[in-house]
Amino acid sequence: MKQALFAVIFASAVLAQTTPKSTAPAKSTTAPKAAAPAPAPAADLLHPSTLNRTAPAVYRVKFATTKGDILIEVTRAWAPRGADRFYNLVRAGYFTAAAFYRVMPRFMAQFGVSARPEVNQAFRGADILDDPRNAQSNKRGIVTFATTGRPNSRGTALFINLVDNSYLDSQGFVPIGEVVEGMANADMLYNGYGDTSNQQPGFENGGKAFVDSAYPKLDRILTATIVPVPPAAPAAAPAAAKQ
Repeated sequence: MKQALFAVIFASAVLAQTTPKSTAPAKSTTAPKAAAPAPAPAADLLHPSTLNRTAPAVYRVKFATTKGDILIEVTRAWAPRGADRFYNLVRAGYFTAAAFYRVMPRFMAQFGVSARPEVNQAFRGADILDDPRNAQSNKRGIVTFATTGRPNSRGTALFINLVDNSYLDSQGFVPIGEVVEGMANADMLYNGYGDTSNQQPGFENGGKAFVDSAYPKLDRILTATIVPVPPAAPAAAPAAAKQ
C-alpha cells in the first residue's frame, strides 16, 4: 500500500515538472499611450493651403528693393483675409527677387508674381475670398490687392497707389495697408515699360529668367521681412486745470 502511494506521488511530481507553461502573453496593466497628434504642415510655397496663419492686428513689412527700402504697415481690421494672405506670403519668402512688373506713372506700382515659375503654378486657383469694402480709400501710398474684376479673384498680386485712385474704391479694390516710409523710393521704381499687363503669362511662366531677358530694367524686391511695430506713443497728460 505504501509502495503504491509512493508511486502515485512520484508520478504526480514528474507530471508537474514536464507540463509546459502557458505561452499566452500576459495582460499589461499599463494603459496604452494615446497617439501623438500629427504636426501641422510647415509653410510651403508649393502648397498654398499651408500658408494659413492669422496675421497680427497690426504688422509691418519691410521691402528691401533695388531703389531702397519701402515700409508697409498693414491693419488686419481693414481686410482680414487680404492681411492674412500678405502676412503668410511674406513669412514664406514669396516676394524674394520678385519684380515690380507693372509700374505706370501717375497710377500705381504692381508686384506679386513670384520669381519662381513653379510657385506661380502652385498658386493658380488658390485665390482668397473677398473682404467687404472698408472705410479706407485707394489714396496715394495705400497698398491693395489686385483683382480680375470677378468676385473672389484676389491671388498674390498687389499694388501701391502712386496717386489718389479713390475711384477704385467702388470696384472691389479693398486696401489692406499703407506705405509709412519710403514712398519716395516707390516713386522711383522703373516705369519705362508702361503697361505690361499683356505680358502676365510670361512673368508667371518664366519667372526671374523672363524678367532678366525681356525686362531687365525692372526694379525688384530683394527681400521682404516682417519687422516690429513701434510702440504707441504714451497719451499726453491732461493740462492742469486753471486755479
